[in-house]
Amino acid sequence: MDNAGYVSLTRQTGLLRQLEKVANNVANASTTGFRREALIFSEYALPTGPGSPSLSMATANARFIDTTQGALVETGNPLDFAISGQGFFVLQTPDGNRLTRAGAFTSNAQGELVSPDGYRVLDSGGSPIFIPPAAHDIKLAPDGTLSADGQPLAQLMIAEPSSPTDLANQSGVLFKTDSPLVPVENTSVRQGFLEQSNVNPVTEITRLIEIQRNYELGQKFLDREDQRIRSVIRTLGR
Repeated sequence: MDNAGYVSLTRQTGLLRQLEKVANNVANASTTGFRREALIFSEYALPTGPGSPSLSMATANARFIDTTQGALVETGNPLDFAISGQGFFVLQTPDGNRLTRAGAFTSNAQGELVSPDGYRVLDSGGSPIFIPPAAHDIKLAPDGTLSADGQPLAQLMIAEPSSPTDLANQSGVLFKTDSPLVPVENTSVRQGFLEQSNVNPVTEITRLIEIQRNYELGQKFLDREDQRIRSVIRTLGR
């Protein structure tokens, strides 16, 4: 394959990855707490030899998590929480602490506040939150302080990575980071609400169609290049 084919192939690979991301966004347009994800294309030059022009190729390995606020929908469930502003809830998982914006929590058999997957929600001190089984009136203050029957229980940990770009999607609505977590100020937590996905279905479907067309154009170029090379080989072989 000549240089033109290699350049086009790197672009096709990036478009295919981007297509997968956009399709996943569309599929999760109704998933509570989901964050839109995209790929960032970058260009790098490959030297071809002394006195020869460099070869420019594309790559799409950098990921971008859109942290734009999603719409808040009232549910009335006392254990449904939504963050209004920046930050994430912190969950304790077997693979380490993970971040999420999906606040549909419940109480397990031990009385701990957990996610639907059974991961324990952590308080500002990094400890699990216990809700007494006999508690009736559960309240959540805007600063994340949780109380039961008028008695304070704990304050939810609302944090974000110290490096804003160091955030990677692990699966579904869970995110991981290698940066230390820092508390988020000037944000509030609302009880009886859930944050919806921040995906705009119309925009994402339009983008999906655009990527598919670009991929098809690139494939046609590769087919023409293949035909050209075959024609040259046949001509030289005579």
